[in-house]
Amino acid sequence: MIKRISLGLLIAMMTTSCVSKKIYNDLENKFADLKKENRSISDENTELLKAKNQLELERETLKVDLNKVKSERDKLLADYDALQNKMNVLQESYKALEKNSNEALQANMNKNRDLLAQLDAKGKALAIEQERLSKNAQRLQELEGLIAAKEASMRKLKETLSKALNSFEGKGLTVEQKNGKVYVSMENKLLFNSGSWTVGTEGKKAVVELGKVLGENPEISVLIEGHTDNDGFSSAGPIANNWDLSTKRATAIVAILSENSAINKQNLTAAGRGEFSPLASNATAEGKAKNRRIEIILTPRLDEIAEMLNDIN
Repeated sequence: MIKRISLGLLIAMMTTSCVSKKIYNDLENKFADLKKENRSISDENTELLKAKNQLELERETLKVDLNKVKSERDKLLADYDALQNKMNVLQESYKALEKNSNEALQANMNKNRDLLAQLDAKGKALAIEQERLSKNAQRLQELEGLIAAKEASMRKLKETLSKALNSFEGKGLTVEQKNGKVYVSMENKLLFNSGSWTVGTEGKKAVVELGKVLGENPEISVLIEGHTDNDGFSSAGPIANNWDLSTKRATAIVAILSENSAINKQNLTAAGRGEFSPLASNATAEGKAKNRRIEIILTPRLDEIAEMLNDIN
């Protein structure tokens, strides 16, 4: 599709002499946006497939464990039945031995008591195992429901953020969901001037709108990462290096979010990644522009899932 658009633009340029440079640039920018959107959708599909495969692998592992436990239970049942048969035989022997001497009778009674004790122990072990299996099955069902609820909650959060930040998309802001998390990415052209960590008016509006949504979801953990290109700084300036700049920018976003009293400040974390997590090559101006960004990573609470996994044995 993008190739056909590009070919159409080229033909329009070759056949129409009255097309201005501005129209050409607008078309070229639209073409670049389409390519970017295409890559974003492809990356999102890839990450969703990976997450799906991982969940299916974990589910299969749990099924294997459950089958193993069922096999052990079946063995206990078989042992129980075998002992039950032995007890029946011994009971018949007991009747026959009643006519024998007291010594022989006493020995047989002792053996019978031992077998009854073994049978009772096996019965108790079987009851414990059945109770454990029942609890594990219930836990697995609860875990599947909780995971599904978390995924639905993050999908809803992504949709809410997309609506709230709709007016900023196309200005260097994107919202996507992958790996069970929601990522809000803001390019520096929306937030900062070159070499600055002061958030501009338009960028602050976007962060404030983001904060409104976060205020309605106080259980979400929020990691704000600052990223830069690989251009260096003079040691005599106010910025030591790209680590310093990326950290200052991440902290500036945290400061704006903290102005919203509905946001749980304990869930906010600022981190500087410097130039070491690029999205594109720093060999081109376009690549550097993509790398200069703030990424806000929203993660649901996973402690309930961890507790359930620990309870399954």
